[in-house]
Amino acid sequence: MFFELRQYRTFPGQREKWVKFMEEVIIPYQVSKGMVVVGSFVAQQEDDLYIWIRRFESEEERVALYKAVYETDYWQKELAPQVGAMLDRSRIVVTRIDPTPKSVIH
Repeated sequence: MFFELRQYRTFPGQREKWVKFMEEVIIPYQVSKGMVVVGSFVAQQEDDLYIWIRRFESEEERVALYKAVYETDYWQKELAPQVGAMLDRSRIVVTRIDPTPKSVIH
């Protein structure tokens, strides 16, 4: 099992709109395809930072879930254009992380 820590930077004035879009559209859609979203966060001291964490049981599961989400017409034609209007895609940082033995997140 591993996690993805995904850090996004929104364009000025877009974070509130982005959070609403994530919570009402993107996260429910991804969960409906089998993704496990562990958490969704905003930074207290950086008004453009949004972070979320997803969990995968294996690399094979991650590949299958990416395909199930990102290769759909709905994602490519409906959601992706909206993402690009709110996020600075050039500043996305995705870090794969493993929980340590005493971590409460598993």
